Amino acid sequence: MFSIKAEKLHWIDNADDGEDLCLHGHAIAIIGGEVLEYEDTTVSATALYLLKSITEDHIIYEDNQMLPCCGFFMIPDDDLQNVDIMGCPNGVDWTVKHDGDDVILITESGNETRIPLEEYKKEVFRFADEIEEFYKKSLPRKEPDDWYDKDGYTAFWNEWHRRRAN
Repeated sequence: MFSIKAEKLHWIDNADDGEDLCLHGHAIAIIGGEVLEYEDTTVSATALYLLKSITEDHIIYEDNQMLPCCGFFMIPDDDLQNVDIMGCPNGVDWTVKHDGDDVILITESGNETRIPLEEYKKEVFRFADEIEEFYKKSLPRKEPDDWYDKDGYTAFWNEWHRRRAN
């Protein structure tokens, strides 16, 4: 009832030189019977947004897209434990609402799919682990020179690992 995958994973200029902090790919989500996809998604941001959606509601087009085109600006909180990711307005989105032990996924076309939270969580973790594995197999990412970008990237992984551990 819900699945998500990423194909053709790559760094923005297709070179694994450690410079690009954001992983990209063709993302495909299946919600109910509806297929949602975006050709060049920032899948690293997608994975973090999905991890957040395990415990937080996400309302379509109120913030980021679940399959965002861009994620080029990371805003860390003061203790580097959470990050907001800003990008362009392009991408694909859907709503995630919590209802007891279930999540309700609502697509832009209005289709609603209810699934057990544990099933949703399992699929989100599988996707996030796949994305993180690509990072691990790639060259280490180079630390940004700008302290704000560095803090944003640090907060990104701090939030990721905290949410994945729970």
